[in-house]
Amino acid sequence: MKNLISKQRSLLLTALLTLLTFGTVSAATSTLDTTDMVGVSFWLASAMMLASTVFFIMERNNVADKWKTSMTVAALVTGVAWYHYTYMRDHWANSYAASGTDQIGDSPLVLRYIDWLITVPLQVSEFYLILAAIGVASAALFWRLFGASIVMLVAGFLAEANESIDAISDGMVWPLFIVGLLAWIYIIYEIWAGEAKESVSDASEGTQFAFKAMALILTVGWAIYPLGFVLGQGDGGTDNLNILYNIADVVNKTAFGMMVWYAATMDTKAAASEE
Repeated sequence: MKNLISKQRSLLLTALLTLLTFGTVSAATSTLDTTDMVGVSFWLASAMMLASTVFFIMERNNVADKWKTSMTVAALVTGVAWYHYTYMRDHWANSYAASGTDQIGDSPLVLRYIDWLITVPLQVSEFYLILAAIGVASAALFWRLFGASIVMLVAGFLAEANESIDAISDGMVWPLFIVGLLAWIYIIYEIWAGEAKESVSDASEGTQFAFKAMALILTVGWAIYPLGFVLGQGDGGTDNLNILYNIADVVNKTAFGMMVWYAATMDTKAAASEE
């Protein structure tokens, strides 16, 4: 009976997402130019985020209760990203169409950082949730990871949006970038050598594999973002930067969630085989 109710809830959530999809599509005022590769990347990212969200919601029914929160957060990450990408793609496409022969789109910087401000702390919190699922996490670890992710994002936004914020001088761009970079390095340290690393050593093989894969995504995959910031400081425009960010978001958010699903599935199967 409990499983039936859970499945019904998942189906209702999926139906709600479908209705939201129809709503955003019908409300869209832009069309995709087939020569606009940045616009294509926005549309592809939107589709992938939605597909991932539906997958994580449905698979939530197939894992043990202690993993359901982690699966919910994985779905939230891609779901929130999908919602924001529907607006980012229209923002880009409308500005691209309005530019006429110039074929220049307006980078949705504020929308992108709003998305990151929600999804990145959720992703970082997944390390805590995985450890909490196996009973080896502390609340202090959660707050350290969460706080560092907020510092990283706020500093990054202030550095990247300095041209539109009068209170931020040009001389503060790189110091703010360094603050954000240090916060990211601290998160990497905490995951690879701190309390999180020590706690996961007693976990199952599947959980350890997923944890290490997630840590690799956070270290290598997230390196694209500071690299993109550095490249964006030149005069090469924002086209390649937006494509880079879009691809990185899809890979990092979807793959991150898939690792959570893998750990949950393997741990659930292992527990079932022992019974």
